[in-house]
Amino acid sequence: MLAAGPSAAQSCALVLAAAVLLQSLCVAVTFLYFTSELKQLQDTYSKSSIACLTGEELGNFIQNLDTIPNGEEEADPCWQVKWQLGKLIKKVCGNPSERALAFPSTNEQPHTDPIYRIAAHLTGSSNKKNSLAPHSTPRKGRGQKINSWESSHKGHSFLYNVELRNGELVVPKTGFYYIYSQTYFRFRENEHEDSGLLAQIRNPKQLVQYVYKLTNYPEPILLMKSARTSCWSRKAEYGLHSIYQGGVFQLKRDDRIFVSVSNGDIVDMDKEASFFGAFMIS
Repeated sequence: MLAAGPSAAQSCALVLAAAVLLQSLCVAVTFLYFTSELKQLQDTYSKSSIACLTGEELGNFIQNLDTIPNGEEEADPCWQVKWQLGKLIKKVCGNPSERALAFPSTNEQPHTDPIYRIAAHLTGSSNKKNSLAPHSTPRKGRGQKINSWESSHKGHSFLYNVELRNGELVVPKTGFYYIYSQTYFRFRENEHEDSGLLAQIRNPKQLVQYVYKLTNYPEPILLMKSARTSCWSRKAEYGLHSIYQGGVFQLKRDDRIFVSVSNGDIVDMDKEASFFGAFMIS
């Protein structure tokens, strides 16, 4: 006898089971596909510049900006975005020199050298007749202004990114400067001089050194003053005295500084003893 074939109900059940299995398979594949796409979208968003700022606190990241990164951090686009942003923030909010390099002032020309050195050291001039102004003027303050300094790299003198005009150092850039000056007073008795003149010279004298700043104001501004009262003995063949002073001052671009002295007739412009200089510190 031949075996009886499957009934219609059994065939229908098999077809229905196959359809359900196929639908389940399609749903599973679709779920896996969309899950993978969603994961890619999340990864793309997490690596964007905006998402980087919503993750790790940026302040802590900037504090640890100078630490050496590992290989995984350097390869992470998010880490690179934070690193670049942190460097920019440190330039803007860092020290004045970094701010000046990041955003140069529109009033001053930027310099390619990251360390823009400004310094000058002037020494006494051998031509004493032209060194001192003939007399004091209200515009030039008290004392006799020293008009002539040696600045042509003879001996120890030099000018570095600074201009010298009529004995005045012209400030090229706004900032804080250390200014210093020394004046050498020297009296030597001349046996051919009149005794009355010698007595006048030997009288007590106020030896004063002034350092002035010239700005747009009509009168110079006194920065420093140092004084000493000296009286040379009749038994001394000569008398010597030097006055030194120095200090830090804030100067603006195109300000000018100069030195004046009292009793210019006994000032000795020896290059190792009388000098004047300044250099920028910040």
